[in-house]
Amino acid sequence: MSCAACSARVEKAVSSVPGVSSCSVSLLTNSMSVDGQFSPQAVVEAVSAAGYRAELAEGSSLTAEALDDTETPRIRRRLIGSLICLAALLYISMGHQMWGWPLPAFLEHQPVHRNAVLMILALAVIVVNRKFFINGFKGLQHGAPNMDTLVAMGSGAAFAWSAGALIMMLRLNASAHNHNDEAVAQLSREMYFESAAMILTLITVGKLLEAYSKGRTTTALKRLLSLTPKTAVLLREGQEVTVAYEEVKRDDVFLVRPGESIPVDGVIIKGDSAVNEAALTGESLPIDKTAGDSVSAATINLTGFLECRAVRVGSETTLAQIIKLVSDAATSKAPIARIADRVSAVFVPAAIGIALLTAIGWLLAGQTWAFAIARGISVLVISCPCALGLATPVAIMVGSGVGANNGILFKTAAALEEMGRAQIAALDKTGTITAGEPRVTGVYPGPGIEELELLRLAGALESKSEHPLAKAICAHTASLDKPECLSFTSQTGRGVQAVCEGRELRGGNAAYIEELAAIPEDLQRQAQAMAERGETPLWFAASGRLLGLIGAADVIKEDSAQAIAELRQLGLRTVMLTGDNAATAKSIASQAGVDEVIAGVLPAGKETAVRALQQQGKVVMVGDGINDAPALTRAEVGVAIGAGTDVAIDAADVVLTKSQLRDVPAAIRLSRAVLRNIKENLFWAFFYNTVGIPLAMGLFIPWLGWKLSPAYGAAAMSLSSFCVVTNALRLNLCHPYDSRGDRKLSAEVKTLRLDPDMLAEAQAVKAEEAMRPACQTITLQIKGMMCGHCEATVKEIMESYAAIHHAVVSHERGQAVAELSGSLDTAELKRRIEDEDYEVVEIKIA
Repeated sequence: MSCAACSARVEKAVSSVPGVSSCSVSLLTNSMSVDGQFSPQAVVEAVSAAGYRAELAEGSSLTAEALDDTETPRIRRRLIGSLICLAALLYISMGHQMWGWPLPAFLEHQPVHRNAVLMILALAVIVVNRKFFINGFKGLQHGAPNMDTLVAMGSGAAFAWSAGALIMMLRLNASAHNHNDEAVAQLSREMYFESAAMILTLITVGKLLEAYSKGRTTTALKRLLSLTPKTAVLLREGQEVTVAYEEVKRDDVFLVRPGESIPVDGVIIKGDSAVNEAALTGESLPIDKTAGDSVSAATINLTGFLECRAVRVGSETTLAQIIKLVSDAATSKAPIARIADRVSAVFVPAAIGIALLTAIGWLLAGQTWAFAIARGISVLVISCPCALGLATPVAIMVGSGVGANNGILFKTAAALEEMGRAQIAALDKTGTITAGEPRVTGVYPGPGIEELELLRLAGALESKSEHPLAKAICAHTASLDKPECLSFTSQTGRGVQAVCEGRELRGGNAAYIEELAAIPEDLQRQAQAMAERGETPLWFAASGRLLGLIGAADVIKEDSAQAIAELRQLGLRTVMLTGDNAATAKSIASQAGVDEVIAGVLPAGKETAVRALQQQGKVVMVGDGINDAPALTRAEVGVAIGAGTDVAIDAADVVLTKSQLRDVPAAIRLSRAVLRNIKENLFWAFFYNTVGIPLAMGLFIPWLGWKLSPAYGAAAMSLSSFCVVTNALRLNLCHPYDSRGDRKLSAEVKTLRLDPDMLAEAQAVKAEEAMRPACQTITLQIKGMMCGHCEATVKEIMESYAAIHHAVVSHERGQAVAELSGSLDTAELKRRIEDEDYEVVEIKIA
């Protein structure tokens, strides 16, 4: 494929194949993705019938070889040969006539001989660049003329006219009439051999610049592919064996020494180390890892010796998933590209028609054949569908790469486009605005109790509990020496107790503690104030004496307030969705600076809340990607934050590998920068053709005397695509986290007027779910799922159980996650799934 007309032709041909539901052709990567129930052979045959050649890609993963720039060296060789012949041609045709440069005698005084040599040199340039003619006329033969057709027709017409004129000169020379010398001189002035050669050479120059620039647009993908380790050291029967990383199988044990790259995703069996994950997440600080922690391919082991078990290998690794996301985004179609696709489909036939009408018009106006043909050739060679076809994909490719370098992964070009048009940011509270893990927010000792004593005993008691609030206290007291607790018991909904240093020690709610010790009024008021701020008061007492009060809460992340301020600066209305009560929600919202709060909605109700928000404007929903799956799917753009190494979250359109909210405004800035760049490219492409074609037609000659020669037309055509690609490369200079240039959208949503009926519906979902027992999370690791049908089968089985809700299944990750409320026969669940020919590797309930 050489231009947008080619890709439009292929897309049209493949879309007509029975069973094809959608088709996206990328001119940039010379690739095509097809969805539906169809025969691959039928698709290949449809491409062949359209005049092109296709083959089924081997495997689903992109390789470095696929991105190697093989086009630039070939074009460079063609250009060198063309320049050598063109230099000799211009020396003879222009150097001698304009500057008096010497020529051999048989050429200097013999116009016929001189033009015969020019024809041979021009023919040599045509032979060197025969690709234009082969592809161009093949396209014409299949009823799909393209850019090569325009170039071949322009150059071929100039050569054919000049060759015909040379034949006339030979016939005149053979005649004995005296006035033939004037006719020969006139014909000599109407030769276009240099134009025929220069058209091809200048177009080749443009193609070289374009190929070089297009090669640079895949820099980010090449960088990611270069991170792929080449080898892995496996531990087999106690011996270390070095193998290619492709040979690593799931559950193999591999070793990683300090300074080495981790070959596949795995879990640490032995060892401690700091791991640099900057290549995947953009996080510059190393992460401490120990036994039981996960590690990812392409990250660097910095300090310790690690023994790991392989979990995800080959195309399943985090790195492979990131590469696939960036590649898929680059090859998908953005909605803004549709107008260019529609124009490209008819552009070349229209250009040929305009060229013919131009030549006929000038002939009817009384001009010579040479003048009329020159105008027609100029129209052919200046018309450029390439700029239209490249305007969108090059910007999408570069933008996707910039995002990947910053841990922002766009799954499709449409997501990259829509992100910048969002008007409302709906933010889940837990894990998005807040850290998702409770932390100690205040310590208030009882009468006559030291703070250290309260923390020491509270830490000792809670070390036996698995409750999230207990973990917050344990983390806060980790550095203290704590006594051992015995006879630990837990009373659901009340608290915990144990024997510590010979005393009965209790921790829990006020009613539970008051059975053992009195609570002073000042601490009761403090507890009330904590509850109003959304904090949970935890009381502690020992042997009839109040130890004190510790507050714990899910606090907002360090960057949340700044991120929300940046979202508002970008013109987005911010809304927090939470299942908390209104008082707690408003407390968190006031700390974060959120505009609106919709409280009392659980995951299923959040989808209803998003629908209510969509009545006011375009919504970007930010959540964790699992519990918020329905809401993420409903929004115009779903953003999964804090994915870390789990980048294949199906419900999300955009995946943020880091757990920082500032990545959301950064993604919006990047999206808007890409949108601006696409609009600039499209403007240039349309402006160039809108001005260039009338100029080539000679419409300005009667008023301004402007006349465009075919050679200048070819030069303009060669530069147009280069300008578009170079402009897209400017996106590499984009700084997504720089807020200094932020501007609000013209269609900003000033206030939100939410449908009370829809909010009531969301609250009803909350009430319905509140009647269920407290939810746990059930996670299944499943082998054998290959497609969306497999996902649907597993999801249907899981949700047939009353205790399982909101199952999210991913064949790419081989995982199913759902909410679990109540008892479940896991053996029966496993049997039913395996009856469908899948293998359940592991079931976890937490």
